[in-house]
Amino acid sequence: MLNYTIRRLLLAIPTLIAISLIIFLLLDLAPSDPTANLPLTIPPEVREKIRQSLGLGDPIYIRYLLWCKQFFINEPLNIIEEWFGWGAGDRLRVLSWQTRSPVVDLIVERMPQTLWVVGMSYVVGVAIALPIGIISAYRQYSWFDQIGTFVSMVGFSVPTFFTGVLVIVIFSVWLGWFPSIYDTTHQVTDWESFVFQVRQMIMPVAVLALFNAAQISRFMRASMLDNLNQDYVRTARAKGVREHTVVMVHVLRNSLIPVVTVIALGVPQIFGGAIITEQVFKVNGLGQLLIISIQGGDLPTVQTLTFIFAVLIIVFNLVADVLYGILDPRIRYD
Repeated sequence: MLNYTIRRLLLAIPTLIAISLIIFLLLDLAPSDPTANLPLTIPPEVREKIRQSLGLGDPIYIRYLLWCKQFFINEPLNIIEEWFGWGAGDRLRVLSWQTRSPVVDLIVERMPQTLWVVGMSYVVGVAIALPIGIISAYRQYSWFDQIGTFVSMVGFSVPTFFTGVLVIVIFSVWLGWFPSIYDTTHQVTDWESFVFQVRQMIMPVAVLALFNAAQISRFMRASMLDNLNQDYVRTARAKGVREHTVVMVHVLRNSLIPVVTVIALGVPQIFGGAIITEQVFKVNGLGQLLIISIQGGDLPTVQTLTFIFAVLIIVFNLVADVLYGILDPRIRYD
């Protein structure tokens, strides 16, 4: 397993380089102008000077190599210096065209909001989906299975912008239980502030958890049904193994293999942020940062965020493969 992990990590290096080149070329060749949002009274020659100051006058391969140097060398060195308190001078970092601030600093600033809302919703969604899928498969066609199927279909079919607005109207406007807008400047300092933080998280977390749980529960149910009718299950029951052990040990362990893929590939979406839901509840997270950057033609921010999402997908693909070997001893990569 260790050799396989090392080989996958080494293979990921040229893969990420190719992905970074594709992302850079696609975004650079897109019809986007960083000066489009500036006042129309600005003369064309001034706009051209602004473009030149952003480096758009250089050849595309020069800009790509400069971005690679800033992202792969300067940014890691800057993080190491901040951790250990070193100071080796200023380095040219990936700067946002809109704010002229380092993109990594913007991401670190907005990351906690995304993890609080989107991350918590994913954890809640997985915690709800797995028991529902297991019970629905074991009690197939029961009332619990019928209700679970109905709720899953509704949660997966109805878009989050509709359910988000619906819960705001019901629980915020009509009942007044929860705030309709997420206060990103709120700090937890005492019990009352903690209660307020929980109250403002309930609606966005519930909306996203319903969507995540609907998908994962269907995969869990289908995988459990496939394994409940296998020969090894009948053999275990014929040997007198307890039903709880048959279902929760033998069947569940094999059923989790395809579900692990769905869960692992869904983790990068946490860091990407739920763009629509963040817009509905005004969560100042990474999803909103990506939307603002696309609208403003801020290519460095869009390129950096997109590449980080690609890195997370590759990493959690590897995590899923490693978990396969843990769940099923028959799977060996060495």
